Amino acid sequence: AMALPLSVSLSLSLPAAAAALLLVLICTIAHVTAKKMPTLHRHEEEKFFVNAEGRKEPVPSIHDPPTRELSVVVPSYNEEDRLPLMMDEALDYLEKRQKRDPSFTYEVIVVNDGSKDQTTKVAMEYCKKYGSDKVRVLSLVKNRGKGGAVRMGVFSSRGKKILMADADGATKFADIEKVEEGLKNIQPWPNQMAISCGSRAHLEKDSIAKRSYFRTLLMYGFHFLVWFLCVKEIRDTQCGFKLLTREAALRTFSTLHIERWAFDVELLYIAQRLKIPIAEIAVNWTEIEGSKLVPFWSWLQMGKDLLFIRLRYMTGAWQLETRKCN
Repeated sequence: AMALPLSVSLSLSLPAAAAALLLVLICTIAHVTAKKMPTLHRHEEEKFFVNAEGRKEPVPSIHDPPTRELSVVVPSYNEEDRLPLMMDEALDYLEKRQKRDPSFTYEVIVVNDGSKDQTTKVAMEYCKKYGSDKVRVLSLVKNRGKGGAVRMGVFSSRGKKILMADADGATKFADIEKVEEGLKNIQPWPNQMAISCGSRAHLEKDSIAKRSYFRTLLMYGFHFLVWFLCVKEIRDTQCGFKLLTREAALRTFSTLHIERWAFDVELLYIAQRLKIPIAEIAVNWTEIEGSKLVPFWSWLQMGKDLLFIRLRYMTGAWQLETRKCN
């Protein structure tokens, strides 16, 4: 067989070498810039919540035994307009459920993520109406990002099960029963750990019809990256309606590094690596105006985060170890 001419051979090998060099460079950057441990520090002011009477009370710890059936964690950043609708629906459901079944106990933790509006004031109205044993407001000193806010709420919760729920009320709250059923159906739970994720994947065709071509392209690109780099089994990683057993919440959130939009993906990536069973359950979902996502830049940030999740765990910069919040 004839050997390839030198010029052709060079033209084939140079791009391959450049690509390999670029990959090594990206891996090095991902490794060197990684904060080795998750930022679990809690500011002094975050170790208390203000009760309905205006007095400070110390927050509980996820390391304590649970004393409620359900904790609902609601991350909120500048949500004074959207929060009331969500809280009205959630509390109406939870109160009716408790009347039907007095053994069912709950708490709703609104985590104010450094808002610049009246989010705390709005949330405190619910605390005064229902009592601070049922509705608690945890105010963060500065904005941490959605993942950081959810984690602080999770670490302050008392529930056997912990539900993440978005402040916009896009998911019908009564769908928690479907998600609970999904959790039950994946028993047995290894070490009492299991996760059930609300999913909008079944609504994808309808949403594409309403979206611009560019946003649809971004959505498909993001789904591909999630599947290719991190999470294979779950079609919709970003629905903010996730139910975790207390043990699964402690284990995954203690390991979590990413505090902004892509935190759901790292959470599920950690769960997969730890072989925690995950259910994906279709829920009713309505798009609510006022999203904090800036389409192009948020997607770009998420794309970078997805790549770095994979590379940092792959290179050992991030480890699957549990740390205690202080």
